[in-house]
Amino acid sequence: MTLSLKSFRYIALLEATSFLALLVATVIKHSDGGATGVSILGPIHGALFLAYVINVFAIRTAERWSAKVTFWILVGAVVPFGGYVVDWWLARERRVAA
Repeated sequence: MTLSLKSFRYIALLEATSFLALLVATVIKHSDGGATGVSILGPIHGALFLAYVINVFAIRTAERWSAKVTFWILVGAVVPFGGYVVDWWLARERRVAA
C-alpha cells in the first residue's frame, strides 16, 4: 500500500465521520433551533470533502483505477457511510492482491 493510498484511506474515514456528524448536527439544529454544530462542522466537512475528491484524482492513475471504480469511489463521498465502505473495499482489494 502506497503512502498516498494510506493517506486517502484516512481522509475517507475522516470525511465519512464528519459527514455523519454534520447530519446529526443538522437534526439537532432543527429540533432545538441551535446552529452552532452546523456552522462549525460545515466548513470542516467541506474541507475534508474537497481533500477526498482531490486525492481521488491525484492517486487514480497510480492505483490504476478504471473510470467505473473512480466513479464509485467518488460516490462514496456523497453517500452516508460511503467513506467507510470505500475504506473497507480498498483494504479488501489490497488483501486480495497480496
